[in-house]
Amino acid sequence: MDVLSQVLAAMRTGRPRYRRIECHLPWGQLYPPSPGAGFHVVLQGSCHLMPTAGDAIALGVGDVVLLPHGRGHAMADDPGTPPVEVECPPDDEFQPRRTTGPGRTDGTPPSTVLLSGTYPIDQRQCHPVVNDLPEIIHLPAHLGQHPPLRTAIGQISEEIRHPSIGSDGVLSALLETLLLYILRAWYQDHGTGPGWGPALNDPAISTVLCRIHHNPERQWTVESLGAEAGLSRAAFARRFTALVGQPPLTYLTWSRMGVAAQMLRNSDAPLGTVAQRVGYTSEFAFSNAFKRTHGAAPGAYRRRNRSLQLR
Repeated sequence: MDVLSQVLAAMRTGRPRYRRIECHLPWGQLYPPSPGAGFHVVLQGSCHLMPTAGDAIALGVGDVVLLPHGRGHAMADDPGTPPVEVECPPDDEFQPRRTTGPGRTDGTPPSTVLLSGTYPIDQRQCHPVVNDLPEIIHLPAHLGQHPPLRTAIGQISEEIRHPSIGSDGVLSALLETLLLYILRAWYQDHGTGPGWGPALNDPAISTVLCRIHHNPERQWTVESLGAEAGLSRAAFARRFTALVGQPPLTYLTWSRMGVAAQMLRNSDAPLGTVAQRVGYTSEFAFSNAFKRTHGAAPGAYRRRNRSLQLR
């Protein structure tokens, strides 16, 4: 399952943005689409999530919702309550917010407390691990189910109730952990269904995926990757393609370009260094491969992303 950590690191473009929201009856909030994966954790009370299409989903204390594709939606005490659009915070700092219904005073205890936010993701380099996920993942707080996930939620709730020195960093780290636990729980529960569940739960193929992401610079061949899986060349190629949806070397190139994009966004490494890190001895060959994947040459891609970061 370590491949989850590797591919998420390649897609992420920043820390989670989050805030605690106190909701007083009656309340409704409209969340517009976001360039990332949205999430909600119910810390107190109950509520409903209304997707743009489909039935409302009832949520209770400890429930977790992930919207992997950043779809717009609404949250409310009741599906019939008109929602008001939520303004996104300008930065990724912890920002408490109180939402008060008509006739309420500041001293009235909230009916529901939410931890809501987004995980920034580069949609242009979105891995099939995320693309294959449903529009909404709802993990109810069933007793005894997914204990690590429940522990993380408890730690998040405790840190919010009793903030102290370093709380912002602690919460960011816990939310990073929460995302991995959510995806782990989903893929463990859906390991035999369509999509990437079977690939992540297949020991041979998941081993190869980890090797590719750990060592993109190696001069991999179908035969050498098959050896990592303990399979013959032909058997490995058939199995990998069936589970992953791409031939091994096609996926290898795509993965390398993800690592390269991450390095270009987050470092000042020369293009030659980036090329070598992802298995290219020629900057020219690397630049052509990168442009085919990202639609821009490496230098232009770096300048564009640096410009966005400065806004």
